[in-house]
Amino acid sequence: MIRTLRLRFIRIAMLAVALVLFVIIAAINLLNYRNVVRDADVLLEILQENNGHFPGGRRDAPPHEMPAASREDLFYEDWAEELEAWNSAENDRPFGHRGSLSEETPFESRYFSVTLSEDGSISSYDFTSIAAVAEDDLDELSQTVLSSSRQQGFWKTYRYIRYTADGQTTLLFLDCGRSLDNARTFLLVSVLVSLLGLTGVLILVVLFSARVVRPVQESYEKQKRFITDAGHELKTPLTIIDADISVAEMENGPSEWLDDVRTQTNRLAGLTNDLIYLARMDEGHADMEMIEFPLSDIVADAVQSFRARAQIEGKTLSSSVEPMISFCGDEKSITKLITILLDNAVKYAREKGDITVSLKKKSKNLELIVQNDADAVDPDSLPHFFDRFYRADSSRNSSGGGYGIGLSIAQAVVTAHKGRISASAPDGTSLRITVSLPS
Repeated sequence: MIRTLRLRFIRIAMLAVALVLFVIIAAINLLNYRNVVRDADVLLEILQENNGHFPGGRRDAPPHEMPAASREDLFYEDWAEELEAWNSAENDRPFGHRGSLSEETPFESRYFSVTLSEDGSISSYDFTSIAAVAEDDLDELSQTVLSSSRQQGFWKTYRYIRYTADGQTTLLFLDCGRSLDNARTFLLVSVLVSLLGLTGVLILVVLFSARVVRPVQESYEKQKRFITDAGHELKTPLTIIDADISVAEMENGPSEWLDDVRTQTNRLAGLTNDLIYLARMDEGHADMEMIEFPLSDIVADAVQSFRARAQIEGKTLSSSVEPMISFCGDEKSITKLITILLDNAVKYAREKGDITVSLKKKSKNLELIVQNDADAVDPDSLPHFFDRFYRADSSRNSSGGGYGIGLSIAQAVVTAHKGRISASAPDGTSLRITVSLPS
């Protein structure tokens, strides 16, 4: 139980940290990508307003080859005015975003334009500011852009904008390859850093989880010791009481009072033994001898032993047991498991109800199902059926003489054999207990 609690704490803690990191990383990378797109759209808008070029005319020669006067007259002065205008209008843009505009932006940007006539054919193009795109690419990019109804988008690593003027459609493309590569690199680095962070958090959580569950573990250990010690202490007076009843019967003869005392003493002794057995199962100290034994025969014998009791109570007990099924486990514990399930089914089945038991191989597991009719089964109570001393009002009550600990023992036995046990109500008027054991 403590190990399960510790693992659950680790899983929940790691899931919470992973979820927070995922949200942070996703938000940061999404904003990063949106900034890349927004910067590209800012430049494309400037190019559109200036007929496919930056302010100042076409850059026919690199700036270091141009005379100083030409740089200032043809380019720099007009671009500086444009840059100042964009910066002064930052309050009119979402979140005051300016983009990555600077004096070097026109010299760093790679762009080209394609002009289409009214019939969709290419009438002209301008590749003077880019070298990575050739004339052979024009058909592909024009068909891709025209087939889309979007005015802006991506073609490969190029951000484009489409607009119409004087009956002609112009496509402006801006190379965003470097920005997209940087965004992908940032994404990869952030994911790797997050994984390293998660690994570090996992190590810390594992190291500190033992300290977190220590108070629960100490309390649980004290509870188990108390149950075990109290059970052993109760055995002696119960044995003495039973012996005194026998002596009283020999001296005074049988009486209903002595019979009632003996009945309650036996019930208390049974409860004590069950609590001790359950405590030992929890501690892992139960004497379990794992051997191969015929499970089909065990189930068939158990069903036969309960058949007479079911008939006396006016209930029908039927079984479907696949023959020749063997199982490697503790025979005594498995027999106790089957007995508990049958006793529970017969005890809480409604009057004239049906009880069915089935055993079969299913995939790599052995499946044991015990089902009984009931007046009503509350679906909300099903998860609590294996809690100690739990009773559901409609399907489990004190009239049967039980203490609500049988299914807890059954769960402990199944868990010790690395299996699974569950309760379900297929139609709301029957209780089905399903046990799955590894074959």
